[in-house]
Amino acid sequence: MSLASLRNGGAIGQLEPQDWMAEPETQAVVHALMADGAEVRFVGGCVRDSVLKRPIKDIDIATPDPPQRVLALLDEAHIHAIPTGIDHGTVTAVIGKAHFEITTLRRDVESFGRKARVEYTDDWLVDASRRDFTMNALSADPQGRIYDPFDGLADLGAGRVQFVGDPAERIREDALRLLRFFRFHAHYGRRTDLDSRALAACRKLAPLLDTLSGERVAGEILRLLQADDPATVLLPMHSLGILGHILPAARNFGRLRVLSWLESRGLVRDDIHVDAIRRLAAMLDTDRAGAEAVGERLKLSGLQTRRLMAMAQPRVRVSHDMEGREIRRALRKLGGDEVRDLTLLAWAAKRSLDARTSPAESAAWTILLDMAKSWVPVELPVKGRDLLALGVAHGPEIGRRLAELESWWEDQDYLPDREECLEKLREMA
Repeated sequence: MSLASLRNGGAIGQLEPQDWMAEPETQAVVHALMADGAEVRFVGGCVRDSVLKRPIKDIDIATPDPPQRVLALLDEAHIHAIPTGIDHGTVTAVIGKAHFEITTLRRDVESFGRKARVEYTDDWLVDASRRDFTMNALSADPQGRIYDPFDGLADLGAGRVQFVGDPAERIREDALRLLRFFRFHAHYGRRTDLDSRALAACRKLAPLLDTLSGERVAGEILRLLQADDPATVLLPMHSLGILGHILPAARNFGRLRVLSWLESRGLVRDDIHVDAIRRLAAMLDTDRAGAEAVGERLKLSGLQTRRLMAMAQPRVRVSHDMEGREIRRALRKLGGDEVRDLTLLAWAAKRSLDARTSPAESAAWTILLDMAKSWVPVELPVKGRDLLALGVAHGPEIGRRLAELESWWEDQDYLPDREECLEKLREMA
């Protein structure tokens, strides 16, 4: 029914009024693109998420006008335009902080994996046929009328992630769609049984993942890890051999599941948020060198990789049975952020093995988090120049005595001030 409706130019649904559609910036871009009478529609995620009443992140627009005409129309309306992907029909319109990606309707003439040779068209059905999933083939006109060529609304309502057409063909066109299938299921799926044809294609074509860049793999994996319960989707990825191609050290799904629960529902704290890097560390079973290799494979930033390494092989053991002085030593050595990461990982690991947690143990974990949140770094109040002033000669003796003093200062729980530390140095001298 929906396919015939689209071929006849009719809509099959209606969006409720959307704030993002009524924004002056959106209206300005739409009016500019329709100035010569062309039909324009919003496509992809903004339509999909509006149907689900979810926040809108990006606004994508499709038009039958070729990109050079799009640039001219935007210029005539005094809207800044950037030819971000003009060879493939994409122009970005910018008004203040608002960005709109505008793409000319296309058909694939020849596919080369991620890249394809395309030609422009005015056929909305042909363009929709290029989409990966039925829910992403939805479009809506400026009046909010929804066009649904492949029953994406039904799939969206049922929580089904379905490829447009043959799953294997879609994946061969772009191997990243294999990972997108699982990422979309993590965020939009509500069924425990994933599409069997899609799973068979994913298993067969998993070796294609070896051809993807680290940045593209990381983009999908880190977004998947931000779902409410990523472990439920990562488990079939593991059993199908998919993770073996991109994250062979990913095995600790029990710890990941508990950590995800702690971050999103178990703890209500302003210092605890969903953290994809921490969740990545939770499912890895590796050491510092292995974590560094993961960072290199995924092209993570230096900071992200160092965090991953610190969580993979902690420099200090963090546990609920630590005493206050021991916690403060860990905080001084690692800092509050790292102790918070290690606390959550240790708590998740213990709870994944023993679902029952006593109130006393939960309180102890919470105290660790509280101390990490409130920690203010402290420094030894004396320096090497103070030893020189006491007559200690330049050389290794300076470092040895400072280390001895620091050990004493830690034993005193960082309480002695500068005068007390100087007095201790005189005693040592």
